[in-house]
Amino acid sequence: MTQYWSSSFTLGILGGGQLGKMLLDETARLDIHTAVLDPSAEAPSVGRTNRFVQGKLMDYQTVLDFGRSVNLVTCEIEHINIDALRQLEKEGIPVRPSPEIFATVGNKAHQKAFYQRHGIPTLPFFTFETKAEMLEKLGPLPVVWKAATGGYDGRGVAILRNQEDVDAVPDVPGLIEDYVGAKREISILIARNPSGETQAFPAVEMVFHPTANLVQHLHSPSSLAPELAARAKEIAEQVAEKFDLAGITAVEMFVTPGNKIYVNEIAPRPHNSGHHTIESHFTSQHEQHLRGILDLPLGSPRALFPAVMLNILGGPDTGAPIYRGLVDIMKEEGVYPHIYGKTETRPFRKMGHITLIGATLDEALARAERVRNMLTVNGQ
Repeated sequence: MTQYWSSSFTLGILGGGQLGKMLLDETARLDIHTAVLDPSAEAPSVGRTNRFVQGKLMDYQTVLDFGRSVNLVTCEIEHINIDALRQLEKEGIPVRPSPEIFATVGNKAHQKAFYQRHGIPTLPFFTFETKAEMLEKLGPLPVVWKAATGGYDGRGVAILRNQEDVDAVPDVPGLIEDYVGAKREISILIARNPSGETQAFPAVEMVFHPTANLVQHLHSPSSLAPELAARAKEIAEQVAEKFDLAGITAVEMFVTPGNKIYVNEIAPRPHNSGHHTIESHFTSQHEQHLRGILDLPLGSPRALFPAVMLNILGGPDTGAPIYRGLVDIMKEEGVYPHIYGKTETRPFRKMGHITLIGATLDEALARAERVRNMLTVNGQ
């Protein structure tokens, strides 16, 4: 087995945002040498890695040169040059997860077709290349419109309830999906290593911001009945196997009022829906990802405490962030703020998160309710 720690081995990470920053906490603990590539000289990972390279993640030669300088490549973001990653694999440099996962996941239409092809439950849909084609196929409203590429954190998704909504969508390739109104949204973080070992974290239940369409908070454990939780885990395991996953992925799912479970989409990297694991589980999602990509034994995904995770979102102003209320929330027991270190705040930008733990979920939820509006982020 390769000697990863205290050696010349270098792990290359594409993307230096908050996910890379938290992954670097785990590499530092094990003394694994790292290099990070990111477009911004002020990325959150700057100062945490042994070597930082500023460069464009979509530039073929930049990614290729960076990958050739390390021993193994992983990614904390999906918007990367897939062709460069494929070339690195041809040259014998492992890329985990596989570039083919990112190629599939990077296009929502391809991703949905993958689920359909492999018998993974997903809501009925149709794809289109132009808005004219969409209008020809469009049936009764409401439906969900999704751009095939370019969406993240709620962007590129819209519920079409009336003709005005239909008129507003851009003329880009995408898909139309059946709309389910009264549904629950859950996520399961599942890890797999190249040896085929898998471990799934318990499902979390997500509550979305009413206008920003991104996670406002989540809680673990979820409210799923045991048989539904077991079914969701089976589906997550099916996803990991069919994608031949190496590392961790978030499998986001819908649970309908009739207790049917459908995969919405996946993120083949550490994910916002797993941040609570840092304080509330035996193994954090970031450590589990590291174990998975290095083909190490996977850690226990068991929970130590019930937990709630609140996203810290940017306020209405853009500019250098000013955090108000941070000292006050630190007076509370079982409250763990994480500030990502982004140099500019924007409306609804993820600037950090807060994990709240308790002896019971009700206790953690009560703590979350107390601190929810105590911390604000405004630009100056």
